[in-house]
Amino acid sequence: MIEVANLTKTYETFVAVRGLSFTVKEGEILGLVGPNGAGKTSTLRALAGIHPPTDGQIRICGHDIQQDAVEAKRRLAFFPDEPRLFDYLTVEEHMQFVGTLYGVPNFRERVGPLLEELQLSDKRKSMPTELSRGMKQKLMIACGFLHDPEVLIFDEPLTGLDPLGIRRMKESITRRAQAGASVILSSHLLHLVEELCDTVAIIQNGARIAYGTIDDLKWQIAQGRGDVSLEEAFLKITEETAAR
Repeated sequence: MIEVANLTKTYETFVAVRGLSFTVKEGEILGLVGPNGAGKTSTLRALAGIHPPTDGQIRICGHDIQQDAVEAKRRLAFFPDEPRLFDYLTVEEHMQFVGTLYGVPNFRERVGPLLEELQLSDKRKSMPTELSRGMKQKLMIACGFLHDPEVLIFDEPLTGLDPLGIRRMKESITRRAQAGASVILSSHLLHLVEELCDTVAIIQNGARIAYGTIDDLKWQIAQGRGDVSLEEAFLKITEETAAR
């Protein structure tokens, strides 16, 4: 479970996140959406323990991300929008390094199935320079899946993927949520959020402006219509907030 209470993140005088609160239960997928510069990436990095919050509390499976950082981070995987890989490790060596780092029992037995799931089996001996942008993305996610994290945090997970890769990635995310993982997915692809997520938090200027199930958010905007998309609801909510 992910619990965020009154999260605030400032950079000198700039307030990136303002008193943000939400929870993600086991098996739930939360969509974190907002305009450019809304504070999504700052929120995700605070959740992952990369940037400490200025105020508020973040708990990952009951562990405070600041007070009990090691135990909190053992239980999560953060997937940034840009893959960060080691230039001189092959695909397989990346997996072996992560398995050793996290102390995953019998991790070598898990490498093959994960590479197969993410369409990287024929790239085991390849270096990052030999991989496409989408393959790098899949390798980063394969490494994150290796220790079976209870919390998954995705920032634009479909960047660079081809149509088959997109389908496989959606299946991989859904499968892990169905197995009990708590998932946060941040994306500008609102059709993806609408397809995969149970709940949505919309943030603007660092503050939460809407939070609830997708059906609830659409109902707020629908005014009796039944054909409103999440994109329409998002645009309406953010426009009304900006006009205040």
